[in-house]
Amino acid sequence: MLTRATLLALFLAGTTQAQTQEPLSVIDWLTAPPENLPGTVLLEPPVTQTGLQPDVQVTPLEALSPPLGLVASSVTGLPVDLWQGSEPERLAELIARVPVKSNPAMQRLLFTLLLSEARAPTGDSARDTLLMARLDRLMQLGASDPTQALVQLAGPTDTQARFGRWFDATLLTGDEDRSCTALIAQPHLSRDYAAQIFCKARRGDWTSAALTLEAAHALQILPEDELALLDRFLSPELFEGAAYLPQPEDPDPLTFRLFEAIGERLPTASLPRAFANADLRDVAGWKAQIEAAERLTRIGALTPNQLLGLYTERSPAASGAVWDRVAAIQRFEAALDTGDSEKIAKTLTAVWAQMKTVGLEVAFAELFAPRLAPLTLPTDVAENLRWRILLLSELYEDAARTVPGGSDANPFLAALAQGDPGRAPSPTPLADAISQGFAWSAPVPSDIDRLLNNNQLGEAILETMQLFAHGARGNLVDLTAAIATFRRVGLEDTARRAALQLMILNGA
Repeated sequence: MLTRATLLALFLAGTTQAQTQEPLSVIDWLTAPPENLPGTVLLEPPVTQTGLQPDVQVTPLEALSPPLGLVASSVTGLPVDLWQGSEPERLAELIARVPVKSNPAMQRLLFTLLLSEARAPTGDSARDTLLMARLDRLMQLGASDPTQALVQLAGPTDTQARFGRWFDATLLTGDEDRSCTALIAQPHLSRDYAAQIFCKARRGDWTSAALTLEAAHALQILPEDELALLDRFLSPELFEGAAYLPQPEDPDPLTFRLFEAIGERLPTASLPRAFANADLRDVAGWKAQIEAAERLTRIGALTPNQLLGLYTERSPAASGAVWDRVAAIQRFEAALDTGDSEKIAKTLTAVWAQMKTVGLEVAFAELFAPRLAPLTLPTDVAENLRWRILLLSELYEDAARTVPGGSDANPFLAALAQGDPGRAPSPTPLADAISQGFAWSAPVPSDIDRLLNNNQLGEAILETMQLFAHGARGNLVDLTAAIATFRRVGLEDTARRAALQLMILNGA
């Protein structure tokens, strides 16, 4: 046990040692913070420069709807607050009418906007207003699979409107058993007696379906032509040998499937684009499948690889129209497999002419650019065509490092692909307008600039897409403004590819 004298001696010795050392900081790492901290460390709170109360923005947590979309914002590069600050009715209007038909880069951008994970504007009905607009435009573009997936993610049985979009999409994708199961369990989701009858029959409850149809006859709550169609659907044996029913001019997806069920399948070529999805199923012939795939690929609703799979499924059955395209694709692929540059050059010219007839030049470029990139073709015409095909693909920037002869526009196209068209002479007024859009001083329209300053990014992009469409039709001032705005918001790749497509597909 230590004595009192011993403890006093130890204390004095420690005090003497402490007096000979440097004084310690209260928190040592304040003067030399560790290097492995996760981020910036604020050593003290910020000090105000005024005695006024700071502006504080408060948003109730319940007012923020959860982000909704099929593609994460980290993948698309678009923020989840893409639509914040905008009026949902204005967004719905823009989404419904922004034109993208003739430019694949604009198509890709629209699909990105529609599918990106994003939060709806605040408001009681804003979520459903924006969701309905996204679903309707996806269906108008022919993208029934994404339509079905998006509404399923949102909750397809939450409202009658959502269920209606889901039901229509599943009828065209062939997944109607899922929506029919939901309808049988919750009949209030649809007031359409025809949907009730169809779903009861699909689920095997023929007795209940027949009783519902009898009630519809007795109450006269369905049009005569729809009742006649449902009669044949439930009792086909009673109508053997009967004349075909008149084809409706504007069928909905349920009517289309009912005609299919009674063996009187409607052609889809004259119907809205979404109906083409029904022809991708095995119930349609090979020719109908190819034509439907071409139609959907042209608007960006189907990947080019799916189209290529149909083109190469078997040998063409005849000649003319679609069969000439099938034969041209198959000959070109065979030439690529041989590695013979002369054969490749010859078949490339022929297949490109076929792709132009159906507006599938960019889809063709995306399919074959990787195999064309390392080649050099023997004729100037073929080599120039090969180079332009590369410019229409994702390899456009690499292709621009070498510039073939054969056209006065080539130096400008190469400079454009590298994001600096101003360093090359502009061959046309269209090229001059594009070049001005890439200039550092190119102004952004005041109305769009106001949207950007108000953090209304999604609305600003949609407005810019409208400007681009006007510019593509000849309003070159709008074209310059659209390109400048795309670059301002970070859509550099979209600006370059859209401009390249506009130049090349217009014959530059």
